[in-house]
Amino acid sequence: MKELEQKPENSSDNSGNNNILYKIIDFIDKSLCFTGNIGSKLNISKSDFFDFISLFVKAVVLTALLFTFVLRTVIVDGPSMENTLKNEDRLIVQQLFYKPKRGDIVVVTKNTKADGPIIKRVIAIEGDKIDIDFSKGEVYLNDELIDEPYIKELTHLQRDIRFPQYVPPNTVFVMGDNRNNSHDSRALDVGMVELEYVMGKAFFRIAPSESFGKIE
Repeated sequence: MKELEQKPENSSDNSGNNNILYKIIDFIDKSLCFTGNIGSKLNISKSDFFDFISLFVKAVVLTALLFTFVLRTVIVDGPSMENTLKNEDRLIVQQLFYKPKRGDIVVVTKNTKADGPIIKRVIAIEGDKIDIDFSKGEVYLNDELIDEPYIKELTHLQRDIRFPQYVPPNTVFVMGDNRNNSHDSRALDVGMVELEYVMGKAFFRIAPSESFGKIE
């Protein structure tokens, strides 16, 4: 990713920019057939108008940097996280300084049979023992039955991996909340997910509007 190159400020450049901005304002004045200056009609001086434009540009640049290095937006593809998340939900993902924790919903970029990144819930982290009784649909973490109020159905779907499993260092074990319709760490092509493939935590839903808010 190419970094933005910051150009040092100097007075001559600022003066030139001011002159250009004033010419633009004068052009707008004439185009709108004002008999006087826009600033005089709106009771705003050109310097105030320039300050507003400068503040607006800074806000745009800050937002761009924020969504490049700190946050991302993603779209849910498929039903694997129902009923917590629905297909085509739009989410904000925290990626900077993020360390996965049990229960977090994360975006995984590891190459799998899925077409693109997948969104799953972290069930176990490094050093944990994970076991699943598929006949009962129960999941055990370090020999303790997990309380999972977020799942759509009990965990009856078994894929390639046999249990119990121990989570290796710098990896996590993930599953979708729609346990019987999710391609996740129970399958060999996903397996234990290395931390380098965890983009970040999905923590806020921005669409649809009726579901706007923090993700539990």
